[in-house]
Amino acid sequence: MRIYKVLYLLLIISISFISFAVAENLELTVIYDNNPYNEKLETRWGFSCLVEGPETTILFDVGGEGSVLLHNMEKLKINPKEVDIIILSHTHYDHIGGLSDFLKTNPKVTVYMPVSLPLNIKDIVKDAGAQLVEVHEPVKICKDVYSTGELGTFIKEESLIIKTAKGLVIITGCAHPGIVNVVEEAKNLLKTDVYLVLGGFHLCWMNPIKINSIIKGLKVLGVMKVAPCHCSGDVARNLFKKAYGKDFILLGVGKKIKITNAL
Repeated sequence: MRIYKVLYLLLIISISFISFAVAENLELTVIYDNNPYNEKLETRWGFSCLVEGPETTILFDVGGEGSVLLHNMEKLKINPKEVDIIILSHTHYDHIGGLSDFLKTNPKVTVYMPVSLPLNIKDIVKDAGAQLVEVHEPVKICKDVYSTGELGTFIKEESLIIKTAKGLVIITGCAHPGIVNVVEEAKNLLKTDVYLVLGGFHLCWMNPIKINSIIKGLKVLGVMKVAPCHCSGDVARNLFKKAYGKDFILLGVGKKIKITNAL
């Protein structure tokens, strides 16, 4: 009887360990942003977010200055050589300027970028010996990770979608096509509820009436949590905080978000 009890206890411990191991298998870290969070890191206008999953590490955008990007990575104890994939959202320098410096530290990556990006940006990837993937339509990048494909007209932009057990996590660079449009496209693409939207919402120069209408649009789409940063602006961040309460995440450079039970 004692043997059975011991075996039963070992089984419970094993199950608990497995559950714990699965619980924190997606981590998002803002490496580059104009909003402060970790005082040891440098802030600059721009955006970069590291996505660490169970199988793949993705760097979404690379900020404007490679030296700042790499400095912040070093302070955060993030090894650039452990990045598998880079995704560039759109053509603006504050999202792609750090590419050349990063590729000098790790050229063994695959770089996804909108097909509309200039040839000189594509040449930086090719000259470094990295693999280039040009994106136009929505595409699966790796297990449970997708690009929206190019959205918008004047400024074409791709956003990142990660499928988790809690719903979709959507990361935007600047959301030039409109943050509501981006979320709607992602939701239609994967037919799944949206758990979290984070990144630049491009609301810096927008009045409160318009911002509130955008907040309402995201709520209608069922967005559960929001974490606006970069070009979202303080007015918008305050309004989002008021509307979302505990489901608003204050984002800045160095902030980490862990998503539990990711697929």
